[in-house]
Amino acid sequence: MKVYADNAGTTAVCQAAIDAMQTCFNQVYGNPSSIHEAGRLAADIVSTARCKIAYHLTAFADEIYFTSGGTEADHWAINIAADIGARKNKRHIISTAFEHHAVLNTLEKLKRRGFDITLLPVHRDGIVRPEELANAIRDDTALVTIMYANNEIGTVQPIIKLGQICRGRGVLFHTDAVQAAGYIPINVRWQFIDMLSLSAHKFHGPKGVGVLYCRRGIPITPIFEGGAQEHGKRAGTENVPAIAGMGAAFEQSCRSMDENNVRITAMRDRLIAALGSIERSRLNGHVSDRLPGIVNFSFEGIKAEALLMMLDMAGICVSSGSACASASTDSSHVLLSLGLTPETAQSSLRLSLSTNNTPEEIEYIIKTLPPIVKRLRDMPPV
Repeated sequence: MKVYADNAGTTAVCQAAIDAMQTCFNQVYGNPSSIHEAGRLAADIVSTARCKIAYHLTAFADEIYFTSGGTEADHWAINIAADIGARKNKRHIISTAFEHHAVLNTLEKLKRRGFDITLLPVHRDGIVRPEELANAIRDDTALVTIMYANNEIGTVQPIIKLGQICRGRGVLFHTDAVQAAGYIPINVRWQFIDMLSLSAHKFHGPKGVGVLYCRRGIPITPIFEGGAQEHGKRAGTENVPAIAGMGAAFEQSCRSMDENNVRITAMRDRLIAALGSIERSRLNGHVSDRLPGIVNFSFEGIKAEALLMMLDMAGICVSSGSACASASTDSSHVLLSLGLTPETAQSSLRLSLSTNNTPEEIEYIIKTLPPIVKRLRDMPPV
């Protein structure tokens, strides 16, 4: 049996997205900036996708900016806030210790430019405490950027409470919702979100396209200079097929969210119960405040790299953490932020599910994984 359980890394493109993209490849291939009919048809496709995404975020269409993915959207949002803050002599930014490197590395660059960065702890359960955020905000705080749901352990933050605190203190609030979008209802209005990042390939859309939501009234620094695309803030001809695919995938994910989450959560909980019964195993992150499909376990006494290879040989695709850091031999900064030792962090496995998975696949994982763990533990040390 072949099992793909690395959906936090990327998902299979859904048929709705494929159909939308195929139309662009075969029929509507004009430049959306052109004024002739072919261009107008392409512009209509971009506009329709923009409206679909805005609708499911409870945003306005002119607050949606297409990007190349979540990394670009994170970078852009943080730099928008930094530019606003610098003009007001506010150079303090608050984030967390377990953000995606797209956020952490951007903050590190701003630190070299004179910004003061505060990284909040996420505690053993992987949850930010609202009172700690409130205490960390200063008169010179320009931005709070906290991910909606963590990409390695799946924990979901109390976004409404965090957003309320920021709005009450007059501080911009950005959330990296790359893992949450399509799996958790998002309402940027009543969640007090000023900026938000999405990436299509996490919810069965194509790779290489994402979105930055930026609330009306926030002065946006253009990320690219040139043409007038994306409301004049991101020059360059739009990737019409990818944008169409993203719009179709996001709409399908949001409309079928409740039904999908019932299935995915049941499979996730079955995995948690079974893997938790393995001797010297540990579930990482909060037991219930987590995404429907992400499970992260540490198995004391083994190396995740060996476990991944043996599972792959058995036809099971999983990961040890973020795909963006898969080439690194360092311990996961996410797991270290929970208080795990480097050794325990390096023994950790992430299984991430989607609606494409089946209960039969989960049972195959449960049957296959424990003997491999035992075999690795029984091996003499090198």
